[in-house]
Amino acid sequence: MKLLEIRDLDVRYGHIQALKGVSLDVAEGEIVALLGANGAGKTTLMRTISGLLRPHSGQVLLRGSPIQRTGADAIVRLGVSQVPEGRRVFPTLSVLENLRLGAYTRPASEAAQTLEQVWKMFPRLLERREQLAGTLSGGEQQMLVIGRALMARPRLLLLDEPSLGLAPIIVRDIFRSLRQIRDQGMTVLLVEQNARMALKLADRGYVLETGNIRLQAAASDLLASPEVQASYLGHAASAAG
Repeated sequence: MKLLEIRDLDVRYGHIQALKGVSLDVAEGEIVALLGANGAGKTTLMRTISGLLRPHSGQVLLRGSPIQRTGADAIVRLGVSQVPEGRRVFPTLSVLENLRLGAYTRPASEAAQTLEQVWKMFPRLLERREQLAGTLSGGEQQMLVIGRALMARPRLLLLDEPSLGLAPIIVRDIFRSLRQIRDQGMTVLLVEQNARMALKLADRGYVLETGNIRLQAAASDLLASPEVQASYLGHAASAAG
């Protein structure tokens, strides 16, 4: 079953068209990787899905229902959580307080159960639960924002550049956690600079270029594609050390 459908989506910033007739699907329980260079429109697409941007035209469908005119808060309540680029924690709140904020749409009893699952996935956060989020390392902050998004128990998790700016050893830890999320059956749309790791994790992938979908295929086919190798996998390999 298709959980997310994007149909002919146009998004503009004034006279600049950031997305041009973009269409893609994400099935229930699937991980889909979205690749592209800086400025290709990846973050614009994620922000549009989560209700932070309104499209000029086209549709965003969640389980068949249009949400492109729905507010961001209501979209969270419908089961969509975004982990934005840049590790945006609440720096003056503790790790535990940050996580509890992620569960603001849910009953306290359910939130407590999910919190235990987050502790198991990220034991380092449990060790630092009373520490101010702003004093965590970059990798720990990334774990925290992923954990905070999971606290809402989303149907769809939007991950925007989870490895950006992190050391290779921390990137491996983050992707180990993403594999756990995949194994639990979570549906994920993943924007990631490390194309090789993203495609090894994903079921399918899309390549976005200057606001257009350039390629779409099974992740294994994109890994083997000379065009993708030339444009993205060489960079990913060097970034991974």
